[in-house]
Amino acid sequence: MILSDRDIKKAIESGRVKIESDQAELFRYIHASSMDLRLGNVFKVYEHSKYAVLDPKNPKTFAQNMRIITIADGDPFIVQPGEFILGVTQEKITVPDDLVVRVEGRSSLGRLGIIVHSTAGFVDPGFSGTITLEISNLNRLPVALYPGMRVCQLAFETMSSPAETPYNMKPFSKYQGQILPEESRLSIDPEFVTAGVAADLSSLNVSHCK
Repeated sequence: MILSDRDIKKAIESGRVKIESDQAELFRYIHASSMDLRLGNVFKVYEHSKYAVLDPKNPKTFAQNMRIITIADGDPFIVQPGEFILGVTQEKITVPDDLVVRVEGRSSLGRLGIIVHSTAGFVDPGFSGTITLEISNLNRLPVALYPGMRVCQLAFETMSSPAETPYNMKPFSKYQGQILPEESRLSIDPEFVTAGVAADLSSLNVSHCK
């Protein structure tokens, strides 16, 4: 069951759902069955010249292959045609253990060719942090995005019962507490962690349990 606008407001007011933002301003962004979040100032882009391939068995191709770009308020970030970048929401959200959150794009941005998530449009119960946005431009023209603009919408769905092991209790909750846009941590999935990869992870200060 998807929460209505009145139930979203109740969940925030009671503290069941925590969103770090000015509450009066936040409530302006609540719609009949969803609420909007705003785009943050930090982006990450892949450096195409460093590695020939993004390899799950080589975490350096992820962790050492992205450039951070910080955009000042009022300045645009230009997304080129066919480009893929990581962005982040301004707001940090904490989800209770009996709700899941679906991240969807806004129709107005979709009509410009902007996609805000590739496949990862699902936020688990127990998650806390900002939401990393997997932004692509399907248009033939560049598109300007501005920090502070409404960039995505969230729908809240109730579960049949509270999760037995919410995200914050999972051994491999890799993105819990994230603030900046986070690159893939596929390399620390159990199926990829070998002795060699574990050594690489240790050198990158990446924990198996995060």
